[in-house]
Amino acid sequence: MLFREGLVRVLTEAGFDVVAQARDAHELRTAVERELPDVAIVDVRMPPTHTDEGTRTAKELKAGHPELGVLVLSQVVETKHALDLFSAWPEGFGYLLKDRVLAIEDFLDAVRRVAEGGTAIDPEVIGQLMGRRRERDPLVELTPREREVLSLMAEGLSNRGICERLFLSPKTIETHVKSIFMKLNLPPASDDHRRVLAVLAFLRA
Repeated sequence: MLFREGLVRVLTEAGFDVVAQARDAHELRTAVERELPDVAIVDVRMPPTHTDEGTRTAKELKAGHPELGVLVLSQVVETKHALDLFSAWPEGFGYLLKDRVLAIEDFLDAVRRVAEGGTAIDPEVIGQLMGRRRERDPLVELTPREREVLSLMAEGLSNRGICERLFLSPKTIETHVKSIFMKLNLPPASDDHRRVLAVLAFLRA
C-alpha cells in the first residue's frame, strides 16, 4: 500500500491523471474496464498468493485491450515474465525493477513512452539477457557498438537519447540503427515498427 501510494504521489505531482488504484488483480481488471486508461502500472506479484497474478493479469489486459500500455514492476529480474509479455505484445509494454522508480525522471519517461505505444525495458533485464550464452544468435553479425545501440533501443531510448548516452552524433546513431535493421533482415516499414521488431529479435536471441 505504501509503495502504491508513493507511486500515485509521484505521478500526480508530475501531472498525470491517476484514475484508479487497485489492491489486487480483480480490482485492476475492473478499473481498466471502467476507466479505459492510457497505461496501467502492474506489480508482477499481487494478492492473494503474491506469485504471478500481476503477470497473468497483464496478459489478460493486453489481450482484451491491445491499445492499453502496460508497465510491469518487479522486485527482482524475472526475464521469463518479461520475454513472455514482450513477445506477445511488444508495443506499449514496459518492464522495470521497482528500484528504478527511485530515478523519478527516468521512471516518468518510461510511463510516457509506454502510454504512447513505445517500450521500456529495465537495464538489469537487458544486462542479464546480454550475458546469456546463445546457441543460435541472430545478432552475431552486429558489431559491439551496434549491440550497444540495440540494447539502448531495448530500454526504450530514442535516437536522440542514445546520442546523449553514448556521446555520439545523430548521424552516427542513425547509421548504426540502419545497419542493425539491415543485418536483422527487417523489411522496410516505419522506423518505429522496425525498432520494435529489432528489440524483439534482441530479447528472443
